[in-house]
Order: sequence, then structure tokens, then C-alpha cells
Amino acid sequence: MVKFAPFDAAGYLDDEEAIAEYISAALEDPNPDAFLTAVRDVARARGIAQFAKEAGLGRESLYKALTPGAKPRYDTMLKPLHALGVKLSASPVRS
Repeated sequence: MVKFAPFDAAGYLDDEEAIAEYISAALEDPNPDAFLTAVRDVARARGIAQFAKEAGLGRESLYKALTPGAKPRYDTMLKPLHALGVKLSASPVRS
């Protein structure tokens, strides 16, 4: 029997372009947990303690905000995004 290790995106998030693409793809998913998971994956790739410090959040607060099912405030999510060096943008939806 072949066993597979679970996929861990954090190992592939090694530059700003990959991070921006990953978060953009997560924003296209209708499930809001996809976005939280993507930001958490990037935080793990950067080192959660260092990332929390850069974002101006406590490590526990960051974990709590990025847990699937969490409902973080907009201003809470802006801090990690700014620490990542990415910004959100809007564009018209095309059918």
C-alpha cells in the first residue's frame, strides 16, 4: 500500500509572487475558510512567531483569527496582509 503525506502549501510559498498568487486564488474560493487557511499557510512558511510580530499581533491572536470558522474583523486581517506585503483589490465580476 502506498502512503502519501498530506500536502503542505507552506513549503512552496517562498517568494512574494507565489504568496500573492496563492492568496488571490484563495479569495476566489466561495468558502471563506480558504482565505484564512491561505494566510495561515503563509504565516507558517514565514515562521508564525516572527510573522505575528511583523503583523503586530500576538501569536495566539493570530492563530485564533486564522482558524477555519473564525470571523476575524477586517482591521485584524489587514495587519497580516500588510505584513505579507500584499493588498486586496476589487474588480468587476464577469459572467
